[in-house]
Amino acid sequence: MGHLKGHKRGSLAFRPRKRASTLMPRISSWAPTDMPCTLGFAGYKAGMTSVSSIDDSTAPSKGLEISSAATVLEVPPMTVYGYRAYLVGYGGKRALADVVAQDEKILKQIGYAKAPNGSAAIEKHMDQLSDFTLLAFANPTTTSTGAKKPVRMELGVGGKSAKEKYDYCKTVLGKQLRVFDVFKDGEFVNVVAVTTGKGWQGAVKRLGVALQRRKATGRRRHVGTLGPWHPAKVMYTAPMAGQMGFHTRTEYNKRILKMGSDPKDVVPAGGFLHYGVLKNDYVILKGSVAGPVKRFVRLCKATRIRTPVKKPEIKFISLRSKQG
Repeated sequence: MGHLKGHKRGSLAFRPRKRASTLMPRISSWAPTDMPCTLGFAGYKAGMTSVSSIDDSTAPSKGLEISSAATVLEVPPMTVYGYRAYLVGYGGKRALADVVAQDEKILKQIGYAKAPNGSAAIEKHMDQLSDFTLLAFANPTTTSTGAKKPVRMELGVGGKSAKEKYDYCKTVLGKQLRVFDVFKDGEFVNVVAVTTGKGWQGAVKRLGVALQRRKATGRRRHVGTLGPWHPAKVMYTAPMAGQMGFHTRTEYNKRILKMGSDPKDVVPAGGFLHYGVLKNDYVILKGSVAGPVKRFVRLCKATRIRTPVKKPEIKFISLRSKQG
């Protein structure tokens, strides 16, 4: 008989717990906003540090200096190489046409032999368009990750109407975006990344199943039952061994403590472990971020919070060496 007061072993919200198909995490929805702007950015996880700041929340520690763990991301400038128009179709929206910048240098970086130009189709169906996204890439060759291939992605665009989004896309086509153009200090963002992979693990480590008593068939780290007699099959909810880690996960409402362009303000003595020194702009996020060092991380404007942006008062950023 199961424990009547026990909790379910393994949240069903994260099924199926299989390996992510790609290191490029997908963002399924963007925060709605009436202001024409870019709604996302991307960077690389460099490491963690300790930050002291004045607590400006409503907690009992309000007004006091508190210390918290923080994650440092290196965010190189992103190049907007094009934009994409979407139509409302059956089952959702579908892509209508792409417009890519007529720049030989950009085309060579993204591997295009010829730049597609769907401006005519966009102008023709402007009344039927529902959304626009920016086509951008991050160049990892300027970072300390060792990667060489540009990472291409779509970035959401804000605006009251498709026409406003279209006009904004044309203004940034072929230009470089920096993180300061998208976010502000103190703003809350969603962080999407692939978690650290842990390989194939048993039910105890993977789902938190309780250990059996020592006389339970001579084994302790196994599941006592795989389900009821009927239905006469093993349900997908039964806790079993399988893949653990390397899953795409979204963390909501991570606060930006500070953004800057001088690496000397955040790089510890000797550089970050397994990463090195920063060569581009940086973002300091409060708390942890999914994935190991050098993992590609995507940021987007928060979808679950509507509080005003308050710039944190930073008192101290630890630069102590992490070399042991």
